[in-house]
Amino acid sequence: MDALIDTAELARGPLPAYRARVASGVLAADPSQQMAAERLQDLWVKLRGYDPEPKPAANPGLLTRFLRRKPAEGANETRPNGLYLVGEVGRGKSMLMDLFFAAAAVRRKQRIHFHRFMQDAHARIFAWKRANPDGDDPIPPLADSIAAEAALLCFDEFQVNDIADAMILGRLFQALFDRAVVVVATSNTLPDDLFKGQPGRDAFLPFIALIKRSLDVLVMETGRDFRRARLRGMPIWYVPPDGRAERALDAAFAELTGHATPRPERLTVMGRTLEVPIAAEGVARFDFQALCGTALGAGDYLALATHFHSLVLDGIPRMSPDNYDEARRFIVLIDALYDHRVKLVASAEAMPDQLYQRGEGAKAFERTASRLEEMRSQDYLALPHLT
Repeated sequence: MDALIDTAELARGPLPAYRARVASGVLAADPSQQMAAERLQDLWVKLRGYDPEPKPAANPGLLTRFLRRKPAEGANETRPNGLYLVGEVGRGKSMLMDLFFAAAAVRRKQRIHFHRFMQDAHARIFAWKRANPDGDDPIPPLADSIAAEAALLCFDEFQVNDIADAMILGRLFQALFDRAVVVVATSNTLPDDLFKGQPGRDAFLPFIALIKRSLDVLVMETGRDFRRARLRGMPIWYVPPDGRAERALDAAFAELTGHATPRPERLTVMGRTLEVPIAAEGVARFDFQALCGTALGAGDYLALATHFHSLVLDGIPRMSPDNYDEARRFIVLIDALYDHRVKLVASAEAMPDQLYQRGEGAKAFERTASRLEEMRSQDYLALPHLT
């Protein structure tokens, strides 16, 4: 957790930790964030010592029965409703959930991006079917294993766009709730709008009803986008890419994410996994070589542009025919970022119009340089991200 938050404040719950950030000037006071912190504090109180006994798999053996844990003394055996925080990007939802997760006095807890959770669920289902060719239902054993690992699940960026996810979510979440798992989620989408306009949505409606019964929905309404406010006046292009620039990008990433804890993420692109080394609050950070010096393509850059509203990029080199493959990938990357209004903060060996000045490809790069200059403008920085 961020070093700016005192351990003693976290021990008292997410609300004192949030107030400490406001008092220290790390965060600006905001009524919507205050209300969300208060609701998370209420749930934090209910979950202190929460350790429900995982439901055993069918027909447990003697060893399984012997090893079944007893609930912790004073544990709440009645599952409290979780919380579904919804609002547009830049509202601080993930930051608040991170405070809650760090403070939660729950021995078995997990904080995970929802997309990654569903990838793991599908992988477990596939493995179970392979090991149990005569089995007819992988959902109960899947729920058993998840509930054994976590009595509290915190999901970042809850969103459903995949029919394969939609087909299993209702039964999986009902099984998790039956096993006393508590869910906290952040999302840009109201429950009633999940999977909207997709084929087969009628079969998905019972899951929406389940979410609304099992999670309290809190809409973070505010006219202020903290991400955009942080971008105003912030230098976003640093030359040269030296230690000073690296420290500046460290500070920019921290500021854009509200000092949220960075984590690696994985995106699935046409059946492949794209590793994002550092990410938080819709902001990704890459080294230029990792992003443009490897065999990535338009699909990878499109996935990044739709998934993240901001990108911090370290060490853009000068380009020429000698490293044209890198230059070509960089052009495709900038096109994707520009089309989706992604905000770019970068360090480079030169200003945009001086990155590629000679040889074959220099003329084609002029358009990219022009876009990079526009992406530094206040008008561009004020544009909403397009997913």
